[in-house]
Amino acid sequence: MDYDSIRTPDACYADFCLIPVGTGTASVAREVARVQRVLEASGLKYTLHSAGTTVEGGWDDVMTAIGKAHAAVHEGGVARVQSSVRVGSRTDKKQTAEDKVRRVEDLLGRDEGVGR
Repeated sequence: MDYDSIRTPDACYADFCLIPVGTGTASVAREVARVQRVLEASGLKYTLHSAGTTVEGGWDDVMTAIGKAHAAVHEGGVARVQSSVRVGSRTDKKQTAEDKVRRVEDLLGRDEGVGR
């Protein structure tokens, strides 16, 4: 196998939760805000949610943005950062994170007896 000839996927979405360790406080709001500023500067599509952020784009761009988020939190004075990352890609069609949510919401709207 020629490792160098294997290409990364053209597009992906990554759901990640960046966790600053050893800050001395339970709140991570400042670090989360710093991460959101990095993602805004990246130009990638992203969505903040209660337990992390979903970012979408080219594989290399998404992974670079997550790395820069780590670096920015380190620059903010946090010596240790952990992230949990789930990444998805597909080659059969283009589908955004928003498309995936909309699909499930459509199904919920048609199925009586399924509550929110």
